Amino acid sequence: MRENLEKTMLSIHDRQIADELKRRIKQDLADVELIDFRVYGSRARGDFTPDSDMDVFLEVVSISKEQRLKISEIAWEVGFEMDRVISTFVVTIEQINNGPLAANPILSQIEHEGIRL
Repeated sequence: MRENLEKTMLSIHDRQIADELKRRIKQDLADVELIDFRVYGSRARGDFTPDSDMDVFLEVVSISKEQRLKISEIAWEVGFEMDRVISTFVVTIEQINNGPLAANPILSQIEHEGIRL
């Protein structure tokens, strides 16, 4: 039930942007195992302004520096094509479970307000 409600909170355009970003990441980085992909922040909450960026959380099994850079490039390209600044937050399972990130309140915020796609 919550999943269906969450999906309606993104505007149609924001949903298209997020779907395109996810599609391109999967296409261009097939070797990166994507566990979770969520839009969070003002666009997920519905309190954005026309200038607000789109915050996207990606949880992966593992990732190299080059793959991180490629995700940033893809986000920039999709954002440019679809008139939206996209900010990506990419983390690994290891960082969430065993690193200092585990204590960061941003993860609970993403869990609470993030819209999983």
